[in-house]
Amino acid sequence: MGTRNILKNKYYLYMTEFFAGTAVMAVELGASRLLAPYFSSSQIVWTIIIGTIMIAMALGNIWGGRSADRNPDPDKLYMRLIIAAIWIAAIPLVGKYIILGISAVLVFTVNNNFLILAGFIACMVIFVFPLFLLGTVTPSLVKYTVESLDDSGKTVGTLGAFNTIGSIIGTFMPTFVTIPAVGTSITFLIFSGILLVLGLVYFFSKKKKGKACAAATVLFVLCGIFGNSDSFAFWEKNLVYEGESIYNYLQVKETDDSVILSTNVLFGVQSIMKKDDSLTGMYYDYALAAPVMAGIAERGEGDILILGMGTGTYAKQCMKYFDNINVEGVEIDQKITDLAREYFELPDAVNVTTYDGRAYLQAIDDKYDVIMVDAYQDITIPFQMSSIEFFTMVKEHLKDNGVMVVNMNMHSEEKGNINDYLSDTIANVFPHVFTVNVKGATNRELFATLNEDAAEYLKMSADVNSEHNKDYVAEINNEELAAMIRIVDAGLTAYEKGEYLLTDDKAPVELLGMSVIDGLIRDEIGYYKEIFKEQGISGLLNQM
Repeated sequence: MGTRNILKNKYYLYMTEFFAGTAVMAVELGASRLLAPYFSSSQIVWTIIIGTIMIAMALGNIWGGRSADRNPDPDKLYMRLIIAAIWIAAIPLVGKYIILGISAVLVFTVNNNFLILAGFIACMVIFVFPLFLLGTVTPSLVKYTVESLDDSGKTVGTLGAFNTIGSIIGTFMPTFVTIPAVGTSITFLIFSGILLVLGLVYFFSKKKKGKACAAATVLFVLCGIFGNSDSFAFWEKNLVYEGESIYNYLQVKETDDSVILSTNVLFGVQSIMKKDDSLTGMYYDYALAAPVMAGIAERGEGDILILGMGTGTYAKQCMKYFDNINVEGVEIDQKITDLAREYFELPDAVNVTTYDGRAYLQAIDDKYDVIMVDAYQDITIPFQMSSIEFFTMVKEHLKDNGVMVVNMNMHSEEKGNINDYLSDTIANVFPHVFTVNVKGATNRELFATLNEDAAEYLKMSADVNSEHNKDYVAEINNEELAAMIRIVDAGLTAYEKGEYLLTDDKAPVELLGMSVIDGLIRDEIGYYKEIFKEQGISGLLNQM
């Protein structure tokens, strides 16, 4: 097939438009998965990705149209497709190093909005150029396909339709097929490979640019060989599992005494199992006060619901320390539940429903003695599980003496932080709210109840020397748990309601969370910043 024929064949041009639209959306969704393990998948990160791509596409449309008018050579368009294909194929190979390099520079040079700036700059460096090139496709193809003004509307409309249909396919395929099946890296390679084939077919038909095509093919193969790893935490050597689900990047790490789940390579531990079955030293231990406050220890039975089950750390603790209890969990990510069974010894007796926590509450009528709310989306809180409407729903599913316990991460003393908003919102629903800070961590546990005697139950169980409480205290027959209850009781503080409020209509949890993270990063990195200012990079390297 000659060049003249392949360009006269509008279906080939329409397919070029189709697969260009497919690639743009696939790269956009791939970008979210590439950035999520480092910066989260919050609305802020999505805003950065969408905004960056729109900038790139707009600039590409403008430049592509002017270029097509000035020099309507289809060779240039299809060479741009090949260059874009190789760039996209290289993203899994070099993207994570670029992200960490940009983060390392910014962490020592900026004081505010670190995650936002790092995410934006990384997105600009990695994704703008190939998407700019893809943005030139539509105006260039219009130049080659419009033969007369009589059919220009039909032709442009058909091009737009193919682009839109391609974008639809590019939206659904990565999310539901390629990323769950083969991962983010292979997804980039699949869609970049399609672009490469489009360019190669054109130049083979023209019988020119053979060396350039051969070089592009070799580069693509090299990217496929060395860049098809799903490892985002490439510096970790003791991972027993690393992979992706529809919702999360997932990492299981094993240490000498623990097995740990994380959904972010830079921040936090989502679940932990101690190999000796002891307390974790984390917020889960403090949350064990909730069954005591709800009277489960006294009655010797109870029902517990965990929203944000994770791998079942809290569920297993409750089953260990309290008799005759029924524990249910809700976890939106089925893959996490699978990992819980495989690596974290989650008992089959614990029923886990794969569902959104709020939607689950809306669908059931059951009531519980304890409801634990520990739902996090990477490093931020799902807004729908932070509002006054949500906590009202939780209250309706508690028994008369029931207790809600909420894990609040990212504790900060700064006025108007995310925990102030959460605490005030909860205090607008529950008349009795108590908080306790987790020692050595940024977590704070909040207990909310309708029962005015809940704190007294806790104090009675902690006061082992009280003669008139001895019958009740006897129910806490595990010294490890009793010691933990005493720690919680000693730090428990009644919360006084303030004026901050989160609602379904207005819950800026991402911005509030990012603000706290900025402060935590400043505190953690302050020592190294001073060394960097005084001694430069050499002094910093010496310290590390």
